[in-house]
Amino acid sequence: MINISYRKLISGESKMYRAIRLESLEKFPESFGATYQEALSIEKFRIENDIEEQTPERFVYGAFAQQELVGICTFVKNEDSTGSIYQMYVKREFQGKNIGQGLIEAVIAEACQKFNGIEIILEVIPGNDKAYNLYRKIGFHEIPNTLSEEISMKYIPG
Repeated sequence: MINISYRKLISGESKMYRAIRLESLEKFPESFGATYQEALSIEKFRIENDIEEQTPERFVYGAFAQQELVGICTFVKNEDSTGSIYQMYVKREFQGKNIGQGLIEAVIAEACQKFNGIEIILEVIPGNDKAYNLYRKIGFHEIPNTLSEEISMKYIPG
């Protein structure tokens, strides 16, 4: 069994984030709103700056197997009493081991600790049944969305 630890990425780990983010876009382009080619042309991602500056409203959790970053999940606090989860990704060889669930649960715990009563929203691409079912298992519920093709889901702490 693999020993996985979950923690917030800290200053100095933005290059690790960038590498796994690019990998996610290259290997699973159908799962994300951005493309690998677009991302390659960006010198520094906004989230890289957030990791370096340790912005409380924007953070990335990582799943680590030993010292290797094998999964990421990004949280961004919105201007109201909601926050959004983005860029959920686990490396292919680590999928199916409940690492994604652990990542999302760690992000939810951190967000709820920092922002009492926050509602958390995410979007999933139609047809990405593995992600959709994982989000449902964790407690997300589908909500109406007329602004995009993605399925919107919300988690309300309770």
